[in-house]
Amino acid sequence: MKLEDELKTKFQSELQKSFLNIIYTGSWLHNKVEGILKPFNLSHQQYNVLRILRGKHPGQLNLQDISERMIDRMSNATRLVEKLRMKGLLTREICPENRRKVEIKITEKGLKLLSALDEVIKKGNEAILSKITEAEALDLNNYLDRVRS
Repeated sequence: MKLEDELKTKFQSELQKSFLNIIYTGSWLHNKVEGILKPFNLSHQQYNVLRILRGKHPGQLNLQDISERMIDRMSNATRLVEKLRMKGLLTREICPENRRKVEIKITEKGLKLLSALDEVIKKGNEAILSKITEAEALDLNNYLDRVRS
């Protein structure tokens, strides 16, 4: 559906429409991902933390490293990590050399959950983006990178 129909408005310019289209589509995608993750009792921020930790596995990261790599940097990483720890998906250990530093590591349970989610997420992404080609995806990525530069 066209953005004009979704928001029931006319735009002052194509630039204004593009700006709102990016925001609207980001929110739409966020909701789609939340729907995919809901049966796994995960938020998209929690999923992001687990993916970051899997990328470092078998090593660990501290809270600041995780925060810097997150897609949604406004998330409360401390709260997210604690929720994931309570679910047994990661561990937190105080660094013996620097007691102010906490080392965070994904558990086997967390790795298994991500492994189970990999195919579900892949199918969801393919379904959501099925209306564009690889070449169009490349163009879209280049445009979005340029907007952020």
